[in-house]
Amino acid sequence: MHEIISNSILLILIMDPLGNLPLFMSLLKNFSPKKQRLILIREMLFSLIIMLIFLFSGEKILHSLNVKTETVSISGGIILFLIAIKMIFPIEYNDKMFIKEKNIEEPFLVPLAIPLVAGPSLLATLMLLSHQYSKNIIYLIISLIISWLFTLIILLLSGLFLKILGKKGVNVLEKLMGLILIMLSIQMFLNGIKIWFHS
Repeated sequence: MHEIISNSILLILIMDPLGNLPLFMSLLKNFSPKKQRLILIREMLFSLIIMLIFLFSGEKILHSLNVKTETVSISGGIILFLIAIKMIFPIEYNDKMFIKEKNIEEPFLVPLAIPLVAGPSLLATLMLLSHQYSKNIIYLIISLIISWLFTLIILLLSGLFLKILGKKGVNVLEKLMGLILIMLSIQMFLNGIKIWFHS
């Protein structure tokens, strides 16, 4: 149970639903509320399928490369640390990077499912976790579904969250999530170093 909770929190932090709120809203602002919900649910289902593929194939890929557990833990800690730094010091995205104002098309797979939800950092983390929990893959599946559902609910209630918290409030929460992720990443890194010294 502890593993499920800790992995769920970790995946939620990497998915960063609060950080994605403004981008999702700007990309879907030209569609009706009903259409927005349908697009959002469809794209989230796409992202879940992609994440499950990486979760199941990750262990095989890393095993074929003969990657050890301590290597997974150390590299995972470094990846999570870099993700956390980006959350604390976010890059300002321009909506036009994702959609052209003059030619509005319905988003399909890109950029909502990939890379905003199922981004490279999340997919890499799933591969590393699948190696670390190769004998308890069911724990990771449950954690992934919990974090996915949490992210879906946050995004479906995006208007409400932005109305209550405002953009500044969302930014503060994202930075707080980044700080928590830094602590988790350092712990993962230290665990890898500890295993390496003992071996």
